[in-house]
Amino acid sequence: MTPIKVLLADDQALLRSAFRVLVDSEPDMQVVGEAADGAEALALARSTRADVVLMDIRMPGTDGLAATRMISADPDLAGVRIVMLTTFEVDEYVVRSLRAGASGFLGKGAEPDELLNAIRVAAAGEALLSPVATKGLIASFLAQGGSAGEDPDGTEYAERLAALTGREREVLVQVAGGHSNDQIAERLVVSPLTVKTHVNRAMAKLGARDRAQLVVIAYESGLVRPRVE
Repeated sequence: MTPIKVLLADDQALLRSAFRVLVDSEPDMQVVGEAADGAEALALARSTRADVVLMDIRMPGTDGLAATRMISADPDLAGVRIVMLTTFEVDEYVVRSLRAGASGFLGKGAEPDELLNAIRVAAAGEALLSPVATKGLIASFLAQGGSAGEDPDGTEYAERLAALTGREREVLVQVAGGHSNDQIAERLVVSPLTVKTHVNRAMAKLGARDRAQLVVIAYESGLVRPRVE
């Protein structure tokens, strides 16, 4: 089995060391580089061909958000998945990073097993972290009147949504609701493979890099409205 290549990007050397020990203790993954800022993370992503980057949002110089945008915009790095690390539960920058191309986010206080699972899920390109957690963060932020992207009134996405089939829209709503492919398949009485096909087609039509971005688009376009408790 080829191990998952992990790149650590955080300005705190002590935290990087802790992550390295944890990741390298697993037989199916290995740390291939460490970066102290976003510019270094971008360079190492190119040279190491990392599968997953654990990216701190706040770093001196080129921060994690800018680095995520640059990695996501590079066609040669299309296979790189970025997991954003944040100290805060609800953070404007987290939502922006998802729009920039990150696969999801994880709190720095997460348990070791959560971190390792996030790496595996992101590398597999499946659910890409917890859709429930992503949905909750986006809903909380947008409920405060924020906008996560460059299309604040949702017009651009609304036009793209028109290209979706009825079933693709149904699936998108379910994805934004934090449901897995298996759960969606059960709800819509179809096979998980059919759901995956609809998800992939929706991503292609909406220009979404992955599932996490689909959740953001569903909210930004107005297809799904956040509930204010």
